[in-house]
Amino acid sequence: MAAAAEPKNKVTLSEMFRALQYPNYRYFFMGQGVSLIGTWMQQVAMSWLVYRLTDSVFLLGILGFAGQVPAFLLGPFAGVLSDRFNKHRILILTQSLAMVQATVLAILVITGAVTIYWIVGLSIFLGMVNAFDTPTRQSFVINLIDKREDVSNAIALNSSMFNVARLVGPSVAGLIIAAVGEGMCFAINALSYVAVLFSLFSIKVLVKTTAANKDTKVWESLREGFNYVVGFPPIRAIIIQIGLISLVGMPFSVLMPVFARDILHGGANTLGYLMGASGIGALTGALFLARRPTVLGLGRVIVVATILLGIGLICFSFTRVLWMSLLCILVIGFGMIVQMAANNTILQTIVDDDKRGRVMSFYSMAFLGMAPFGSLLAGTVANRIGVPYTLLISGCLSLLAVVPFALQLPKLRLLVRPIYQQLGILPQVATGVQTATNLTMPPEQR
Repeated sequence: MAAAAEPKNKVTLSEMFRALQYPNYRYFFMGQGVSLIGTWMQQVAMSWLVYRLTDSVFLLGILGFAGQVPAFLLGPFAGVLSDRFNKHRILILTQSLAMVQATVLAILVITGAVTIYWIVGLSIFLGMVNAFDTPTRQSFVINLIDKREDVSNAIALNSSMFNVARLVGPSVAGLIIAAVGEGMCFAINALSYVAVLFSLFSIKVLVKTTAANKDTKVWESLREGFNYVVGFPPIRAIIIQIGLISLVGMPFSVLMPVFARDILHGGANTLGYLMGASGIGALTGALFLARRPTVLGLGRVIVVATILLGIGLICFSFTRVLWMSLLCILVIGFGMIVQMAANNTILQTIVDDDKRGRVMSFYSMAFLGMAPFGSLLAGTVANRIGVPYTLLISGCLSLLAVVPFALQLPKLRLLVRPIYQQLGILPQVATGVQTATNLTMPPEQR
């Protein structure tokens, strides 16, 4: 976020993937990569199944709401749990429960017993699991990296892995749905959890949990985390920015089945192409971040990426030809992942280790928790005025949402600079840096 000059040296391929030098991170990276392909296959199959069974745009919004609203309701408590207990064991439990959910869904669809009530109920169950899994997984990554300066690269590689899966999963899902139906996608997703569980059991890492976290009452710990987030402007600005974009920009994905079938007059393959193009854009964005040798300048990157997201949505709303739609959604995917991962990187860099789980739970609450309200709103609005106009409004609101963050950026840079100096990211060129650091750290750090 600081406005210092960025290093001019080129980043080699080995430096671009430097986080993979750590064995624990390699296990985590490979296991998650396999599992996420199955997750994306399930997400596309779920949306297509609901729209095939109901022909209702509104119910697509309900599905997105049901699957993500638990992150909004349970997220802060999940962060407290993550800071109190062993993150490694929490992840083994949550991934096991997600495997059970996918297995039940596969059996119901393959046997023909599935109904919209089962789909919504199982979506709520998975949403509750993810409410605890996401902040724990986000805050667990730093335990797999020995050097703090490589954390930003690990986060960028996580985003790359996520979007390779986003590229492969929907494309494969489209082909499988067209050939044998949605049930096989759910079955493959259930099997994919074997890989992530194997990787988690292979990881040997000591996860620190402080006695203070365990001795503090839950409500006090929750209040402490809230005060920490609200009391430090850079963290607060990032959380608000993520929340706004998740509310008005991210819900475009819930409307993709409608756009594929009714606007582009395609089928499941068309939906797969659209999701795949979004994945290519997002992967390109993640690799762009992985090439950056430093976190400096990410505040400006967030602003530019959000503008690209908004413009992409506006242009996408006017397209009626597949190749133009694919081009626009590629830009959307790029802007979406860059602003999300850049925000994540700054948070992971400046946050205190003993509050990491709680801060990342508020991040997840903003990112995943606001999305269901956006999905519900998008589904309702699209039902009244149509999908193209809904996407147009979404793009315009995304452009407006970044304005407050852009205006605050110079002030935020000044507040973050002492932290970067203390971590060695910026040289301590001024005398009295420690005094400045004490004056600009969050209240709990004084």
